[in-house]
Amino acid sequence: MTSFDVIILGGGAAGLMCAARADSRGKRVLLIDHAEAVGKKILISGGGRCNFTNVNAHADRFLSKNPHFAKSALGRYSPQDFIAEVDGFHIAWHEKTLGQLFCDGSARQIVDMLVSMAGSSEIRTCVTVSEVAHRDGLFHVTAGGNQAVAPSLVIATGGPSIPKMGATGFAYDIARQFGLKVIQPRPALVPLTLGGEELMFRDLSGVAAPTRVRCGKTVFEEASLFTHRGLSGPAILQISSYWRHGDSIGIDFLPGENAAAMLLAAKRASPRQSVRKTLGSHLPDRLADALATRLNLGGNLADQPDRALSAAGARLSDWSFTPSGTEGFAKAEVTIGGVDTDGLDQRTLAAKHLPGLHFIGEAVDVTGWL
Repeated sequence: MTSFDVIILGGGAAGLMCAARADSRGKRVLLIDHAEAVGKKILISGGGRCNFTNVNAHADRFLSKNPHFAKSALGRYSPQDFIAEVDGFHIAWHEKTLGQLFCDGSARQIVDMLVSMAGSSEIRTCVTVSEVAHRDGLFHVTAGGNQAVAPSLVIATGGPSIPKMGATGFAYDIARQFGLKVIQPRPALVPLTLGGEELMFRDLSGVAAPTRVRCGKTVFEEASLFTHRGLSGPAILQISSYWRHGDSIGIDFLPGENAAAMLLAAKRASPRQSVRKTLGSHLPDRLADALATRLNLGGNLADQPDRALSAAGARLSDWSFTPSGTEGFAKAEVTIGGVDTDGLDQRTLAAKHLPGLHFIGEAVDVTGWL
């Protein structure tokens, strides 16, 4: 049996960051992960370049049953603080759209940085935890046939998204074992599927366009992508976090444009031009064809009554889809739900009734925007 100050289960972004902070405070740290190497999800993030933070990562960009829960952590450690860490390791980076920061090189640089920051922490990989217990003021963890004890235990094993990378609901099992509630987890930042008559849009697989996507009062303006199963792309992934089964979503295919006014103006300027060609000057050809067909607006603009063009414009600005579902945890980038924040201290992320037990990262009922 080996003694530590803290045992961390999970070697992803949260677990590694925790190890780094604990090591910097002189703590004896043991980090355990069942994968063959730490940071596997980091390595695939951002297309392999790791979108490591966002300069706009404010608390209102995070979803939770308690919308205020993230304020404490983000108030004490900002994106700029992490940027300073990255700069300290001389990792080159660049800003893309909407405040997203990516490595110029490889996501491996971020993993190496976090491992380096973890300092003298003992990291054990390819180890499966078989038992977690608490007695005599210590947490006892049995993993790979060995037992370790510590007064503090941090669960950083994430949620069930991307199971092919080893993701499981282990954190929820531990939470329930120690009397914490779990908010039903569901896939988020995930493609949506279409069924019924909307299956016709499968013909557009691979077509992308700038859009404004709405679900209820929530709106995102980014690209949408048609797939062989339904809808994807940044705007769709974003809205999926707010979508619930049975909800409809509305897509504005001409964001920033008054579609009805555009069609009426085009009719006056070029009455012999077809509706399809008019839409084609604003949209990819295949999408313009599909929308014109579904609007039943064949022929020239001059052939269409103004009221029909106005109605078509209104639909183009808020085209309703009712997804049949999502592509599930297999394709979800994150998980909504998880360990109920009601049972956790907002500042320390410790269980209120058992202060040495902490839950961090995606295991907790807090998830962010894309």
